[in-house]
Amino acid sequence: MFSYAKRSLEFVAGKRKHRGFSAIGLLSILMSVVFVPVPVTAAKITERSKQKIAAEAERSDLQKRVSNLKRDIDRTAAAKDSVADTLAQSEAAISDANRSLYDLAKEQAETIAKLERLTAEQSKLTKIVTTQQEQLAQLMRKQYAAGNEDRIKLLLSGDNPNRISRELQYMVYVSQAQAALIASLQTNLQAIEKNKADTQNTKEALDEIVQEQHGQKALLEKEKSKRTVLLSSLSQKLVSQRKEVGNLERDEQRLSGLVEKLAQLIEEQKKADALAQQKRLALATAEREKLAKKQAEKNTVQSGQKSTLSNAKAGAGKIRLADPIDNDEAPLQKIPDNDLENNLVAIPVVQDGHFAHLRGQLRLPVRGTITSKFGSKRGDGPSLKGLFIQANEGSEIKAVAAGRVVFADWLRGFGNLLIIDHGSQYMTVYGNNQVLLKRAGDIIKSGDAVANAGNSGGNEQSGLYFEMRHQGRAFDPLGWVTIR
Repeated sequence: MFSYAKRSLEFVAGKRKHRGFSAIGLLSILMSVVFVPVPVTAAKITERSKQKIAAEAERSDLQKRVSNLKRDIDRTAAAKDSVADTLAQSEAAISDANRSLYDLAKEQAETIAKLERLTAEQSKLTKIVTTQQEQLAQLMRKQYAAGNEDRIKLLLSGDNPNRISRELQYMVYVSQAQAALIASLQTNLQAIEKNKADTQNTKEALDEIVQEQHGQKALLEKEKSKRTVLLSSLSQKLVSQRKEVGNLERDEQRLSGLVEKLAQLIEEQKKADALAQQKRLALATAEREKLAKKQAEKNTVQSGQKSTLSNAKAGAGKIRLADPIDNDEAPLQKIPDNDLENNLVAIPVVQDGHFAHLRGQLRLPVRGTITSKFGSKRGDGPSLKGLFIQANEGSEIKAVAAGRVVFADWLRGFGNLLIIDHGSQYMTVYGNNQVLLKRAGDIIKSGDAVANAGNSGGNEQSGLYFEMRHQGRAFDPLGWVTIR
């Protein structure tokens, strides 16, 4: 494109003597060459949709394993059907719809911010292009007024050669500046077209978000109404079953069994990852040794060639030179040790041993009133393995420390339940939530919002049931948290 524009400039300058070409006409010819629009293909699938599909595919394996684990727990639990199970589908759907709305709100804010950045960038580029257009127009008018005949006149003038040389060099500088301006202008025009495409894609993504929000809100209202009707019809049975000792014990066994199986899965995955890393490291080490061996062999051959050449010179051609080395082979490169390890060793989400140092520094996941403490009796049932913190429905539940979500689903007795692995076989458990804001596999930072308080699972009060466990065994959270 640049060379074509440059040839057009030379053509315009050369045709100046034809009076049919006006300054405006010549300028329009060049503008038509420079301002050729860059074709943009409309995106059929937005980048947002592609990213969502990739993210879902990445987490699908983990979700499948967790779902299978939950089914195993349900099958092995020696328990009669619970009335609360009737609420399972509705409460899980309410949680999913709310989480989708939460994610969409965050995505919407980020998309709007991106759109604002693109709009500002478009305005800036437009101003730059306008300025460059004016500069190019001025150069064109000056070039047309001067014409190329001045160079010929200058050469034939018989003037001082030094002055002629300076003038010609000045003309070269002007031509170079003009060419650079055209190239920069074309680059900025392409940037504008790309900006337009990005802006359109962002607007389409924003429209998708709005449509999804409408759908999720409608679904949420439907499920809320369904749950209200169910609670009204089952309220007496729920109260009765909650007080049954056998149900409380089975609920506790179900949660303990889930935590133990999750811990086993985590340890198995760690061993599998470590084994895979060892294999990759061994393969990379073998490859590195192979490259080093080839390099050593090549150095030996080169050294022998130099020695042979030296002997040939000394023997005045009596000794024949060795065959030349094939130089078409790509040069061998050593793989740095530090880069090798950095590329192969996966960094865990939480370093083992870190969580134990947080004792006495953690904060409760939600603001509220502790109505049941660790070890307290629930009627004639088993002792409580955690805390129940009474809080308003919808209150934000925050992770007490960094980690990875290993379970996020509905579980009998605990409603919408979320479990976070913190490394070194430490886990925190968050139950009876109205909404689970995170999904299995999500990486969590300390203080991240992970859920909203509620009374799912047939609980009478709104709040959070909170446990802390190490190697599957529950311990008192109040010995680890600071209450401010």
